[in-house]
Amino acid sequence: MTESNLGLAADGAQPKGRVPGGVQSLERAFELLEIMADAGGVIGLSRLAQESGLALPTIHRLVRTLVDLGYVRQEPSRQYSLGPRLIRLGDSASHLLGTWSRPYLARLVDSLGESANLAMLDGDRVVYVAQVQSRQSMRMFTEVGRRVYPHCTAVGKALLAHLPPSDVHALLKRTGMPAQTEHTITEPRRFAEEIERVLAQGYAMDDGEQEIGVRCVAVPVLGTANRLAVSVSGPAPRVTPDVVERAVPLLRQAAEDLADELSVPRPVEADRVAG
Repeated sequence: MTESNLGLAADGAQPKGRVPGGVQSLERAFELLEIMADAGGVIGLSRLAQESGLALPTIHRLVRTLVDLGYVRQEPSRQYSLGPRLIRLGDSASHLLGTWSRPYLARLVDSLGESANLAMLDGDRVVYVAQVQSRQSMRMFTEVGRRVYPHCTAVGKALLAHLPPSDVHALLKRTGMPAQTEHTITEPRRFAEEIERVLAQGYAMDDGEQEIGVRCVAVPVLGTANRLAVSVSGPAPRVTPDVVERAVPLLRQAAEDLADELSVPRPVEADRVAG
């Protein structure tokens, strides 16, 4: 196959998750943005071609348009990175994510009586994007937008358990695993054992590792574009083993329902022409 024919074959490749009736150039542009995000936000054209299956001329044309619009920027290294204009979109989407998740978090609060949270892995930190508080007088409050280390939180452990071990090792090396309390796991080997336990039991626990006297249980929200986890947290004397046993299946159901909510495409109705 000649180079020109190879280019035509690659150019005709179907984007992942092709939507019937969709606009091909839009699908391809968003696919490239997602590939860039999965690569850590910075990537070269050759890897974009490898990951997307598109021809380099097509990728260059799409990336050039994204650069002109401010959604991608070219680095001095001649690689490309996600652009600053995406920040405004991300902020708005995060706000909506909190709105969409509230019914599922509220259901957890009604069933368990403790505060429920939604958190997302953002770079090397976990950020809380939504919370529904317990109605009890003594309750846990986490400010939406708060960023915490993942190694000492249940949501962080639930998220890291579903990353490649090499990525987890690199993240912990960057963060340094600082101790938040006397119970915080600060040794990589011991944390690796903790992650194995999380995978085996299907949920993660934080027992006073982020804050003394607080116990939290969390599960990941699988099958979405973002790395998300849901949790319930409360004073340790109330979040007993029996409460944890009741919480896990409810958390899993909430995670599945939220994943369905976020992954099901919403139909776009065609505008009706009056008259």
